[in-house]
This record gives sequence, C-alpha cells and structure tokens, in this order.
Amino acid sequence: MSTGEEIAAKIKEIGEIIKIAKAEKKPIEEWNSSLQEMLGLKGKYKEVTGQDFKPPPTEKKVSEPQQQQQQQAPSDKNKEKKAKKAAVKAAKEEKKKLQREERERREREKAEKLAGVGQDNFGDTKLIQSNPATNKVWTDIRDLKPALAGKEVLIRGHVQTSRLVGKGAFVLLRSSLYSVQGVCFETKDSDISNAMVKYVAGLSQESVVDIVGTVTVPDQPIDSATQKMVEVQITSFHCINKTSAPMPFLMEDACRPDCGKENDVGAYTGEEKESEDGLVRVGQETRLDYRWIDLRTPANQSIFRIESMVGHLFRDALMKKGFVEIHTPKIIGGASEGGSECFTLDYFGKPACLAMSPQLHKQMGAACSGFERVFETGPVFRAENSNTRRHLCEFTGLDMEMAIHEHYDEVLEVFSHVFINIFDGLNERCKDELERVREQHPFEDLVYLNPTLKISYKEGCKLLNDAGIEQGEYDDLSTTNEKRLGNIVKEKYGTDFFFMDKYPLSVRPFYTMPDPENPKLSNSYDFFIRGQEILSGAQRIHEPDLLIERAKHWDIPLDAIQSYVDSFRNGALPHGGGGIGLERVVMLFLGLPNIRKTSWFPRDPKRIAP
Repeated sequence: MSTGEEIAAKIKEIGEIIKIAKAEKKPIEEWNSSLQEMLGLKGKYKEVTGQDFKPPPTEKKVSEPQQQQQQQAPSDKNKEKKAKKAAVKAAKEEKKKLQREERERREREKAEKLAGVGQDNFGDTKLIQSNPATNKVWTDIRDLKPALAGKEVLIRGHVQTSRLVGKGAFVLLRSSLYSVQGVCFETKDSDISNAMVKYVAGLSQESVVDIVGTVTVPDQPIDSATQKMVEVQITSFHCINKTSAPMPFLMEDACRPDCGKENDVGAYTGEEKESEDGLVRVGQETRLDYRWIDLRTPANQSIFRIESMVGHLFRDALMKKGFVEIHTPKIIGGASEGGSECFTLDYFGKPACLAMSPQLHKQMGAACSGFERVFETGPVFRAENSNTRRHLCEFTGLDMEMAIHEHYDEVLEVFSHVFINIFDGLNERCKDELERVREQHPFEDLVYLNPTLKISYKEGCKLLNDAGIEQGEYDDLSTTNEKRLGNIVKEKYGTDFFFMDKYPLSVRPFYTMPDPENPKLSNSYDFFIRGQEILSGAQRIHEPDLLIERAKHWDIPLDAIQSYVDSFRNGALPHGGGGIGLERVVMLFLGLPNIRKTSWFPRDPKRIAP
C-alpha cells in the first residue's frame, strides 16, 4: 500500500471487523491486534497525505414522510417569513462586521502610532548631497541660554550619550566644545510615539543628528552638559549620519579628568598605565591611533582653538610692526643648520633634505632682499631619534627675522611684545577654551611680567650653582637643569616666562654672531616657559668671510650653502631673529605634560600615521 486511497480502504476494512466484534460483544483481547493495526495505518496515512485520517461522512437517513414534506413546495407565507428572518439575520451580521472592522481599524492605528508608522518627526534622513537649500536656520549649541526659553530651535551635533528612562529618552548632544541635554517623553496623542522614544535612546554614540525642540530651563543645572541652565524638549529627531563602525573607546572615558599630574620631561615610551582611582581613561597612544575621534573631546577642541589663536596673535602682533609674511621652500640642497640630523631625499638625482628651519631663507629675505622684517609660519622637520615628551620630528615653526640698527636687544624687545600680546590675547579671547582644558587637564595660569625678565647665561648658571646644582658657564644646559632653573626663577622673580642671553658659542649654530667681548660666548638667546625652552635665536652673521669661517668650524660643506653665503656678498643688513615651536608654546602655556597633546597628528620616531 503506497497511496492514500489504498491505506484508507484498508483502514475501512479493519474498521468494519472491529465494528462487528464490538457488536458481538467480543472481549477486546480478540480484536485489539486489529485496532493496533488500524492505528498504525492511520499514522502511515498521515505520513503519505500530510493529513489525519477521517472516515467519509455518512449520509443522513431521511424518513419517507419527511421526504414527501420536503418535496412539497413551501407556501407563500412561509417564504415571506423566512425572507424576513434572513434579512434580520443579514443586518445583524453586517452590523457585527462593521463594528469588527471599526475596532480593528482603531487598534491598527494605535499600533501604527506606537510603531511610528506614518510619522515624519523622527528617523534617518536621506543622504545630504547639496540638494536645493531650504530656509531652515540652525542654532549653535553654544548660543542655547535661558534667554531662549520657550523658543523652538534647530540644532545639530554628535550624540555623546543616550539612554531610555521609563517612557522617555535623554540624549547629550555635542558640537565642538559645547553640549546640551535633550529630552523626549511619549505623549498620549502619540505625537511623541513609543517608537520615537526608542529610536532616540537606541541611536549609536557619535552619530550626527538634527534636533528640533523647545528650549526650557530645568529645575536643577545639567551637570553633564556645558549648557547647564537649559535643556531642549525634543519634538523632532533625525539622524544625518549614523556611525557604521564600533567606537574604539567611549567619549565619556576620553573626557574624564586626569588622575594626578604626569611628568612633563624625560623619555616617552607610550606605555599606558591604569588609573590610580580605578576609573577608565583612554591612553595617549590609543587616542593617537584614533585621533579623528580623540579630537572631538571638549578639551582637545579647546587646545587646538587656542593653538589657532596663538598663530593669529603671532601674525597680528608682527604685521602691526611692519613685518611681511614669507613662504620659504621646505626642500633644500643642504642642512639649514649644523649639529642636527635632517631627513634626506633624492631630488631628481641630486641629494636634498627637508628643511630643519626656514633659517637661511628668512635671513635672505630680511637682510639681503630689502624686506627688513619678515616672519613665517610653516612645518619644520627634525630627524632626531628623540623619544621624549617635548620633541617631535615635524612641528610648526613660528619664525621671525628682522634687521637691527645696533644691538640684538631690538629683536628681544619685539619678541617680548609678541609673547605678551599672545598671552594677554589668550587670557582675554579664549576664556571658555581655557576652562574646558582646565576641566580635564588642571593647570595653573601662566605668570609673566611686562617687560619680560631677562637674565644672562652666566647669571642662570650662578642661580643653579647657588642652589647646589652643578652647571658650567660654558657647558650646554640640560633639560633637567632648564627645568630646575625655571623653578628657581619662579621662586625668585615670580614669573614663569623669561629669556636668557649670551650662550656659549660652542652650543649654537654656525651662523650665530660671536660676542664682541668674549669669543667663547655668542649674541644668542633662548626664551622659557615653565622651565622649558620655547624659542631659540640670535644675532646672525652678515659678513661672508666670518660666515665661511664658522661653517668650516662646524664641518659644513661650503658647496651646500654657497648660495646662502653669496647672498651676503652684495650688501647685507645686520639682523637677528628666532624660531618658536608652536606646539611647545601651547603645551607649556596650558601646563600639559606631553607635546603630542598639542600636535594635530604627531610625527615622532615611532609614529607616522594617521
């Protein structure tokens, strides 16, 4: 038996046998085997047909009188009665149907509202491809203040945190170094649906969103936001760009205040240590691996806005004093100064290197080309394998060179003015940024004098010697002794900022003018912030023969600097200048322990990406 019909026929046959046995009241033991066989066949029937076996329906026997009655045609009266009953029944069924459909419609609409179906006040937006602009007006988060209470605003930013609380959602929105809390709660009219609340709370961190809402003043300040005295009651929430990769670290951890103070001098290994308080913090190397995310923290946003302002104030101060901004080549045919290694490269079959400073060309511009006062802001390259907290292989140089009439003090006066202009400008124009940095990296305000304190190298050595620190008058100043000297000067003169001149000639570049009274000394100077050098400069040699003599002393090949020397053969002005490390100035002004914190994308001996 392989078909359902054959199995059904066999089941029917066995059924008749069982039926007869029951009718004859035979004991079950006699027909139980047939019963078991039939049950087995029913199972097989289901396997073959996919359906349970059901016996065919039996025809109902109708008595002869009933057959006669049915064959008689109903009377007209019965027809009418039946028609009325059918109509009433149909009307009832129709009413029930309409009620059922109305109930289903209301339940469906309620479910759709909860699910946000048809709502356009939340969700993902289409890709922004510079389609025709609208008349929308965005408000900067930094401008959200209690004065805007009751007004509807449109804001854009990164979702720093979001969380679901009961039937509401809280979101912290951040733009640059400002943040504000937004809230939305499910409403009875479903304008704020359950689906919208869940969408807001579930959006991945750092996604970019547009929020429309009403500004309100909370009962208590919002400690987690910079705009503590306001929050936004969200009515519309749309995602502009959703994060598509896991976050390498939480922004909350990246923004956490420092635990203790790191040493700002010495070797840098990149080793990441656990915090003493047990809280999670993001290590420096991890930050640099994902620098584009690390730069979003309010502290970093502030650091680099401050750095931008330093560049602006530097330019502004010099241009007001008649300086001209120049742009010199960064590929040169020889080292721009002796005593340091440079990055070499092949320049169409000729040896070349990346400029370690614009030194030679800014001298040409100021002393030999008639511009007299020049400055430049640009990259500087140093191939020094220095894995310290204050050295980089590439940094931004703020260089200045100017003609002098009699003495290099003329240059020092300009530098003093420039730095005081920078310090005053930062304190006046970057108050918010300074506080954002201080929240994560606590520091003491820089103390400086006007005019700037000036001491000689000899006086500096004496201060160290008087404090029991060994330092020779003609020996180079070590980083450790620089730091010690800074502490001594702060205690004695009450300033974090000073400069020192008359360095030993043996520790300065070949183009440095020797001291007229002591041939072992030079007309050179360094500026210091918190005991670390931030500027090195000098009066330059403008006499070709003396320049050649000093170059030979440093074993610098003359053919590599021939055009530089020749530029002084046609009448050159006495001049001096100096070079400032932008990143180091910002690092020390803010009391930061590592120069990598003030470099956008640091380049050191171990890092060349991102």
